[in-house]
Amino acid sequence: MNSDLTNTEIPQMKSAWFLPRLFVIAVLINYVWEIAQSPLYVGMENLSLVWWHCGLAAVGDGFLVLLIYAVGWAITRQRDWFVQPTTTGYAVMLLTGLVISVSIEWLAVFVGSQWAYTSRMPLIPLLKVGLVPVVQMLMLPPLIFRVVAGWPGRASAAR
Repeated sequence: MNSDLTNTEIPQMKSAWFLPRLFVIAVLINYVWEIAQSPLYVGMENLSLVWWHCGLAAVGDGFLVLLIYAVGWAITRQRDWFVQPTTTGYAVMLLTGLVISVSIEWLAVFVGSQWAYTSRMPLIPLLKVGLVPVVQMLMLPPLIFRVVAGWPGRASAAR
């Protein structure tokens, strides 16, 4: 790892605000995705319900991103594993995101009947879970971690 990017030189990693910042950024980015995919779910025709349900889902997504961060930290034993992710870092993001999203979708749709898909939701063959929410947990965590890694203040602190 580049010595300019170690834990001791990244103030937001040591800040008490690091995890809340990661959570808020994750919620905001996921909220946009949740709104965009809402027409693929049954019962999301009422706009007032969409804002509420998507907000609640985005908060849950924020916690899932914190879980992905924790898994990455546990596997790499580095708090800043996502700043310059190695193959292991990207594998953590993708595999953890895949397992989480497929599990949640399968449990929510087939076990708990928490939500249902419209006919417009593309499904993953054999699993019969929605492709769009699975892609969400594959694409957004790397974006979120990149945003957090590039948070203002880090570059000046690394000098």
